[in-house]
Amino acid sequence: CPDFVHMDQIPTPIFIPGLVLTSDLFTSQLRDLAYPVTPYIAATTGRDSVTAMAEAALALAEGPLVPVGLSMGGYIALEMARLAPDRMAGVALLNTAYREDTPEKREQRAATTKMAESDRFRGVTRHLMKSFLSPAALENEVLVARIIAMAEEVGRENFVLQQRAILGRRDQSDTLRDLTVPALILCGSLDTLTPPRISEEMAALAPQSELVILDGIGHLSPLETPDEVTAILNRFLARFAG
Repeated sequence: CPDFVHMDQIPTPIFIPGLVLTSDLFTSQLRDLAYPVTPYIAATTGRDSVTAMAEAALALAEGPLVPVGLSMGGYIALEMARLAPDRMAGVALLNTAYREDTPEKREQRAATTKMAESDRFRGVTRHLMKSFLSPAALENEVLVARIIAMAEEVGRENFVLQQRAILGRRDQSDTLRDLTVPALILCGSLDTLTPPRISEEMAALAPQSELVILDGIGHLSPLETPDEVTAILNRFLARFAG
């Protein structure tokens, strides 16, 4: 059993949504989570740095934690691990990356931010949709509507703050190398935003990693294949339940 079990405290999962996403991203996982501790949802709005978001997430609960972050949420999860390694029982990194943006990616991010600042936010959401979903999932009108609704809830101002936070994030190669706890690293085979090769690199860096590549799935895996992602998370979290 992990060292924290003797503390009579089962780790608390902290679910962390990605860019322009809300807790609805994890609706299926939260509903069907087979875990004895109620998880928290990290707030990713109102702050313009990944460090500030990570500090807020760390303050949600006392004791050991298991961050579960997707995309930008994964950046926050890794920053939590960097800031408070002694509080990490494990970490789940879904469809995410660990390095800073390339110059090309920075230009793309700056362009979408400028579009949002010019009050064309709904256009930004449509623009991002092809990167968020696999071709098959793009045909699912209900799924697309859910993503648009999440983006509308986050809003233009928070979208800009989140993009600034992402642009200012650090390289987390050292954080992955220094992890002394289990790390679930999951990605979709059709993810174009954070391709599988990045997850493979992360898994190679983290000493206790479990790599899962979901065939035919895009960037928003908890939405595209909710039951499969829930089952994987339940298996991963079971080791922390005592």
